[in-house]
Amino acid sequence: MPRIHPPPRLFPFLPRVVVSALIAAACVAGGAEGAPAVRNARIAVIVSYDDTPYKDALAGFQKSVERSGVKSSFQVHFLQGDAGRARAALEEVRQRGADVVFAIGSLAAQTAARGLPGTPIVAGLVLNADDLAGAGNATGVFLDLPPETEFAWLRRVLPDQKNVGVLYSPARSQRRVDAAVQAAKAAGLTLHVRGVGSPSELPDALESLGRRADVLWGIPDLDVINPQTAKPILLFSFRNRVPFVGLSRSWVRAGALYALDRDYADIGEQCGGMALKILQGTPVSALSPEPARKVVYAVNLRTARHMKLNIPEAVVRGAVEVVD
Repeated sequence: MPRIHPPPRLFPFLPRVVVSALIAAACVAGGAEGAPAVRNARIAVIVSYDDTPYKDALAGFQKSVERSGVKSSFQVHFLQGDAGRARAALEEVRQRGADVVFAIGSLAAQTAARGLPGTPIVAGLVLNADDLAGAGNATGVFLDLPPETEFAWLRRVLPDQKNVGVLYSPARSQRRVDAAVQAAKAAGLTLHVRGVGSPSELPDALESLGRRADVLWGIPDLDVINPQTAKPILLFSFRNRVPFVGLSRSWVRAGALYALDRDYADIGEQCGGMALKILQGTPVSALSPEPARKVVYAVNLRTARHMKLNIPEAVVRGAVEVVD
């Protein structure tokens, strides 16, 4: 039996509660190309952490702005999860001024929304649109994938599996799960749901779902999917040959069958397109938050062999990472 251990960063885009992780294009990076150039645009960037996904998003954003031909100056502030750094970053942005702020990660987005209410904000690497609710000066690109996208991929990777199980916290994820039930039905799947109110309920919940589900689907619910529950979930999946759909490439390396993920550089480019529209005069209120437009994925062929599952060759070829 392969060694299974909890992935170190389950949600790399969240503050360090869970570490490495949560689509339909609406705004093309560099979408303002061809419009009159904004002269000497002042762009402030506030970054929650200096981990690779954040740096990739920053690089993609800068690429989008540079490609547009807009002359700009950047001030970049890395918070490293530190409230003191956040206060200092806000003070410097206020002093130097900014035409638009690119906030990368939930901490940066919350910091900018609270501290810069009069400045347009484009946020990236936030979990979902709710993270931007109530901030009239903010829009951006969120990480959460619509259940329709999740189930379309499940049908591609596991075309013979029709019964899908999901563990969730009713207090945190009821609305998401209700929507997923309908999306699963539309996709020709049956979603078996099991609420988990406390960690002690997890073993019974897994056993219950394991009797009904062909595959377990992980959702970004920190009450249920976290570093403490990763190992028992993956061990249950392995021992009972019920594949688990993870939340990021880290999960796949740890034993999940596959996981959808995001192209963080492309998210930066997508946010860059939104920022360029703002610089050209589009009000923030006219730009609704969007899901990430590009989905990538990883697969674990060792897990597939153990569970006697045949992953379509086209799916394997298209993966950004294959564990074998």
